[in-house]
Amino acid sequence: MTGYPYPPPDDTDRRRWLDRHSFHGDMLIGLVSDTHIPESRRTLWDELYAALRGVDLILHAGDMHEVVVLDWLEAVAPVIGVRGNGDDGSSGRPIAPADDARLAYNQLLEIDGLRIGMTHDFPEYPYPGGATHEERMQRHFEGRVDIVIAGDTHVPVVMEVDGLLIVNSGSPTYPRNLQTQLGTVGFLAIRDGKPDAWIEQLH
Repeated sequence: MTGYPYPPPDDTDRRRWLDRHSFHGDMLIGLVSDTHIPESRRTLWDELYAALRGVDLILHAGDMHEVVVLDWLEAVAPVIGVRGNGDDGSSGRPIAPADDARLAYNQLLEIDGLRIGMTHDFPEYPYPGGATHEERMQRHFEGRVDIVIAGDTHVPVVMEVDGLLIVNSGSPTYPRNLQTQLGTVGFLAIRDGKPDAWIEQLH
């Protein structure tokens, strides 16, 4: 199987492959990805903090590049993140600390029976000859999930494929891999165990 993330770390690598979390009740979750700090800009936009105000949890789908981004976001709400290729030393970037409790290659959240998986790279349409969605879910989350939160492409997406909801919030700082500008942020509302996801353009 090709693509990022790489095969699970071996016993000598302290970077965790999968972390699990359990929550109960209605939640509003902010979705962020591909902040690319400091390549995109030195800090996050004030508009991003304003958009996230009031969420119960923030999920960062990788490529923060500087882990301090998670600290900044924690001023708004608790944060859970995944490692992107840019957080694991690609192109000479620093490797995110192995012992950061907020970071794993993959995250699995269960909210009143709803299973949400987060990983950095999860294409909406499988690559020709590549792994299927079912195979990817088994690899990343050890089974099928109801929702996948991903990043990597910098392109916002909310779509359902064969009963699987896939959400990519794009990038708030470096949208569509073009240039530094106000980008997008995503939201996932869980109400009575049912999901509702959308994307907002920062202004």
